[in-house]
Amino acid sequence: MKLGLIIYGSLDTLSGGYMYDRMLVEYLRAQGDTVEIIPLPWRNYAAHLTDNFTFTLPPGLDILIQDELNHPSLIFANKRPHPYPVISLVHHLRCSELRPRWQNDLYRVVEKKYLQSVDGFIFNSETTRAVVNRLIGNGFPETVAFPPTDRFGEAISEEEIKERGRKNEFRVLFLGNVIERKGLHTLLQSLRILRPSSHRPNSGQAFILDVVGSLTTDSAHAKQMQTFIADNHLSSFVFLHGALNNQPLIEKLRAAHILVVPSSFEGFGIVYLEGMGFGLPAIGTTLGAASEVIEDGRTGFLIQPGDARGLAEKLQLLSERRDLLLEMSLAARSRYQRQPKWNRTAGQIREFLLSFLG
Repeated sequence: MKLGLIIYGSLDTLSGGYMYDRMLVEYLRAQGDTVEIIPLPWRNYAAHLTDNFTFTLPPGLDILIQDELNHPSLIFANKRPHPYPVISLVHHLRCSELRPRWQNDLYRVVEKKYLQSVDGFIFNSETTRAVVNRLIGNGFPETVAFPPTDRFGEAISEEEIKERGRKNEFRVLFLGNVIERKGLHTLLQSLRILRPSSHRPNSGQAFILDVVGSLTTDSAHAKQMQTFIADNHLSSFVFLHGALNNQPLIEKLRAAHILVVPSSFEGFGIVYLEGMGFGLPAIGTTLGAASEVIEDGRTGFLIQPGDARGLAEKLQLLSERRDLLLEMSLAARSRYQRQPKWNRTAGQIREFLLSFLG
């Protein structure tokens, strides 16, 4: 097949959604397909809407895949005649994120027009599929293909998990770009609540937070977080590492006791399962698809978005109850091991694409 993929910016961007796109491209090319990357420049939402007056779909393809993130740029282009199917790869809808209702109402109108302009869908979760179907109905060809979560393989043994749990320090890992939706502010507020007991000279136990994720995706928000850390005297145990990948990221995952990404919304949450591969119970929120991965009370916890006090209680519980931490760590690892492997999922996507060619 000769395929195209439309994205914003670079395919090498470090995020769960871009990793999905990148690994799908790698898989398709390994099967002998040609995949052309069609990048559009990152700008603000209003500027992306103006792309509709100039952008046209590329010629000479069998199928065009569009990352739904690009939806504001593509509505008019999709409505013009084109000789091949257009498939939208939907990680999550912008109008599903937590923001003022009037803003989401506007985004919903634009996204609905976009979603109605394509010929089929690849969804990353049952949650995303349900959200789209509620918005436009379910009369379109579709497939649900869970994201790649096995890039690190068998990352840690049961004995290593047990040994890690015996360390006095309690290491918390936040893994995600430092943007408002990912909820780092909620995690920092929970540590402010815990700060009086976060360092205990008599027991030697201490909370340590490693924040791994881009500080430039939303530099204004990242600056706010840095200011909050300084103003609340958290800098002695909160460390901002920026974006990491490969071995440096593996080292942070192996050292942590728990993964906390209290996002206001996740279309799937690759990060939770990747953490579980290292035996990390995960804390996410009740909105979005985190509940497809996290079994509350068994492989982690689900809190309400923005519930810093509830999050502080969960962190305190696991830092003190190392028997419970071990039980949840092993359950998390077992959940990871049950997840379908990426080659199977990507093969499902390829079969779906081939169905459009007859």
